[in-house]
Amino acid sequence: MLLKLYGPQGWWPLLNCKGINPTKTGAIKGYHPNDYFYPKNSKQRFEICIGAILTQNTSWPQVEKALLNLKELKALTSEAIKKLNLEKLKQAIKPAGYFNQKAKKLKIFAEFYINLKGKTPTRDELLNVWGIGPETADSILLYAFKVPEFVVDAYTKRVFSHLGIINKTATYNKIKEIFENNLPKNLKIYQEYHALIVEHAKRHYSKKPYGKNDSLLKAIKTKSFK
Repeated sequence: MLLKLYGPQGWWPLLNCKGINPTKTGAIKGYHPNDYFYPKNSKQRFEICIGAILTQNTSWPQVEKALLNLKELKALTSEAIKKLNLEKLKQAIKPAGYFNQKAKKLKIFAEFYINLKGKTPTRDELLNVWGIGPETADSILLYAFKVPEFVVDAYTKRVFSHLGIINKTATYNKIKEIFENNLPKNLKIYQEYHALIVEHAKRHYSKKPYGKNDSLLKAIKTKSFK
């Protein structure tokens, strides 16, 4: 139903993609609806990874600004981030907020990424990297490494707790478990469902009272989560 309403979302946005956000909310450029072959190389994969780190506690348009600054510095690879002067890195990512901590996180992750030597990390390995929590780890796995791990964010919890499907006090892993037990373990479905929840939540759950006119997800509740 969400897919019918909003269409394919084309996540994760990348700087060199010419597609646009089909719903025109948030960032506009960099999306690739119906093209699930991204990332197509290690550079794009790393860009998604650092985007997942930079988007912690901020909006995507701010992350775009930070990524564009890094692109200007030719610092969108793990090797370049590792070599980049720390103060220059902080200034480049300043639009994304918390730049002191995030610069440290990027440095540590760049070293981790280099040591992977092209291998796909496990979820536990990512969670053992300083600054990588469950949501960031799952985002990296789902969008950068094409591993079907369902991503739970604040919007997901807000929407589905409002509908009574999950408890407001449920942990990240419990919510993740509910979704993964009720959805086929499919990369495209996980990517689209997460992105569509975010899009829907922006429209109906950004301001209180949450979900005031949200008849759509009430229908989803009865059909998908019996």
